[in-house]
Amino acid sequence: MLDFDWLKKAELIEMDYCYFKEDPVRPELDNKFRTSLGRKIFGLKHGKDITAVMCFAFTHGIPKDIKELDLMSEDAMNQSMHRAGLQGEIAVAYTVWSKKKGGGKRIVQEVFKMVKKSHHLNRLVTLSPLTQMARNFHLRNGAIEVRVNKDSQNFEYTIENEWWENYLKHAKNWFKLKR
Repeated sequence: MLDFDWLKKAELIEMDYCYFKEDPVRPELDNKFRTSLGRKIFGLKHGKDITAVMCFAFTHGIPKDIKELDLMSEDAMNQSMHRAGLQGEIAVAYTVWSKKKGGGKRIVQEVFKMVKKSHHLNRLVTLSPLTQMARNFHLRNGAIEVRVNKDSQNFEYTIENEWWENYLKHAKNWFKLKR
């Protein structure tokens, strides 16, 4: 029997670098690529160990490949200089991997919460390899397929509030409660 208690104690952190050669999806992308021009690395930390990693780019559109992701994130970064530093409204996860069973699903859940809480991000989309494993992973975790490209596929995790979250938001505004 597998022990998943560690998942409850794991926390999402922003990272300055990752061991990109461990990335089974995109090992050719170095840390400079992963941390420049509106891109970030997040890890799922348990104790002293990083158990899962997810890399993002912030864009205004859905890229079909890494070259388009690079151009779109650079464009969103340049536009952010005119908008108080807010980079793109779409978080594009272009790689995710886990070193421990359950870590991939948990990092997706934690990133989903982070994106939902942000004030400028309104979509969480993937740029996934064109594999059945990637397809099964995202569909099993609640994403919907957006499109299939020549060498990749895009999925989207819906960010909309639940009905009770909308009521809570209105109630807090009505009573002027702090969040």
